This record gives sequence, C-alpha cells and structure tokens, in this order.
Amino acid sequence: MIFLGVVLLIIGFITGIAIVWTIGVIVFVVGLVLWLLGAMGHAVGGRRHYY
Repeated sequence: MIFLGVVLLIIGFITGIAIVWTIGVIVFVVGLVLWLLGAMGHAVGGRRHYY
C-alpha cells in the first residue's frame, strides 16, 4: 500500500489531478499505519505481520 500511495502521489503531481493526489496521500498514510502496527507486533487483519 505504501508503494501504491507513492505511485498515486507521483501521478497526481505530474498530471495535476487533485483527486489522485488526495487518494495517494490517504493510501500512503493507511499503509504506514498498517506497517507500524504490524512492526509493533499488533495483529492487523488477523495477521501478525503486515507486509
């Protein structure tokens, strides 16, 4: 999700489409939160690690 968020951010920045930029930010932040929770040992979506 982090990679997808970065790709959407880049596409949104290059094309100037604000909705793609916004979706990219949201996906990136959600990916970071899931990654941090998984790294801290909390179960995310029934999985011990979120990759």
